[in-house]
Amino acid sequence: MDHFDVVIIGAGLSGIGAARRLQDACPGKTFAIMEGRDAIGGTWDLFRYPGVRSDSDMYTMGYDSKPWLEQKAIADGPSILAYVEQAAIERGIDRHIRFGHCVKSAAWSSKHARWTITSECSHGSETAQVTCNFLLMCSGYYNYEQGYTPEFKGRAAFRGRIVHPQQWPEDLDFTDKRVVIIGSGATAVTLVPAMAGKAARVTMLQRSPTYIVSLPAVDPIAKAARALLPEKLAFRIIRWKNIQFQRYIYRQTRLRPAKVKQKLLGLARKHLGPEYDIDTHFTPEYNPWDQRLCVVPDGDLFKAIRSGKADVVTDTIECFDADGLKLKSGKALGADIIVTATGLNLVVLGSVEFSVDGASVNFPDTCSYKGMMFSGVPNLVYTLGYTNASWTLRSELVAEYACRLVNHMDALGVHQCTPCLRPQDIGMSRRFMIENFTPGYMQRAMHLFPRQGDRDPWQNPQNYALDRQMIRHAPLEDGALQFTSSLEQSASSRSDKARKTKTKSAT
Repeated sequence: MDHFDVVIIGAGLSGIGAARRLQDACPGKTFAIMEGRDAIGGTWDLFRYPGVRSDSDMYTMGYDSKPWLEQKAIADGPSILAYVEQAAIERGIDRHIRFGHCVKSAAWSSKHARWTITSECSHGSETAQVTCNFLLMCSGYYNYEQGYTPEFKGRAAFRGRIVHPQQWPEDLDFTDKRVVIIGSGATAVTLVPAMAGKAARVTMLQRSPTYIVSLPAVDPIAKAARALLPEKLAFRIIRWKNIQFQRYIYRQTRLRPAKVKQKLLGLARKHLGPEYDIDTHFTPEYNPWDQRLCVVPDGDLFKAIRSGKADVVTDTIECFDADGLKLKSGKALGADIIVTATGLNLVVLGSVEFSVDGASVNFPDTCSYKGMMFSGVPNLVYTLGYTNASWTLRSELVAEYACRLVNHMDALGVHQCTPCLRPQDIGMSRRFMIENFTPGYMQRAMHLFPRQGDRDPWQNPQNYALDRQMIRHAPLEDGALQFTSSLEQSASSRSDKARKTKTKSAT
């Protein structure tokens, strides 16, 4: 059985970033990446629907150690995938990846201070095992097996084709077809302009609106900075500028939600014209950033609507029928293809079954330590990004922290670090790990995740400035994170001490 100092689960944006950080901060450590699929890229390799792109700018979603050099700040999926692949290959990280290894369980032994990881293999043997001292979960929280689709009455009666964006078929030809896209989130607003050019007509059918904001695909300030400054310096300035802009906008949505709401609706009205029914189709009932804002580069969604190739219908589905959809308003929508852009399913820590010394870990019973470790679970760090900023900003902080832990344990001469509730923490109130964020995929799954507490270090603030202080600058030894030796190491130390005492007595 192979043994590694560190095992990373997941070869997507977070996993490759963690491996790069590990190479820089812990150059002597051996590591492997376990990847259930057969390719690098995670989400950016999985999703293949037309127009797939990021809704975060790549200057903040890219790695701090690898400047984003493409022109488009709001990048398409293939460009992001190529970036992640290059980030792995240029460091030789791809040679450390075990593809087709879907991790099913991870068992911790305090006696040996190591994890035993069991994978189902798509190539060769049925199962495989490796051991490691430290485990870094970079599997994200999406269920890669299937997306979320509600039960629709009469679905079987529809004579056309029904597809979910997560399982986009390569052979789907929508040329001159009537397409109805169910949903109003980031996937739906991406699909509409991407399909409108070839389809006969594209209708976005939404139960309720989403805040949609247009940003330039090419950041003009970034373009100027790159023309005037050295590459790396320009990247750092642009990254800093975008981080501050994200923080400012999010803070305004918390302090002045009504003002931000009117600003966003005003921008939509400017794109679509005074005659368009913004109140019905683009005015959500919730405040900005209670759910993510949908970014449309260069206003492509608005352009598709203005061109007459696409439209938005705000209504509720009564049922499917042979020719399309019947709505509760009494209207009918004819369709040749129906796309159910109805959301995602979440999983907790990659659906891996964890145990500590033979006892199963039930994560809702644990308390989240700094949003990345869990009470009573040793040597495990989980990467959970931001809901209100670029995922990578936090994933890189988490990887940095994991490397600090590994090096600190070496300096102390111990093999185990475990978050433990202190006496004053036992009775604290517990809340969902992510709060004040209301999209359906979160509401359906948050009860399955670890809880956060009401005090540090048991909180998950989802705030980059606070996280930098808490993760990067706070001391590792804070009374809650316990550093100990393995039982085997402790027994050896006691034996050595006994031998020395016996020798001393004999002399």
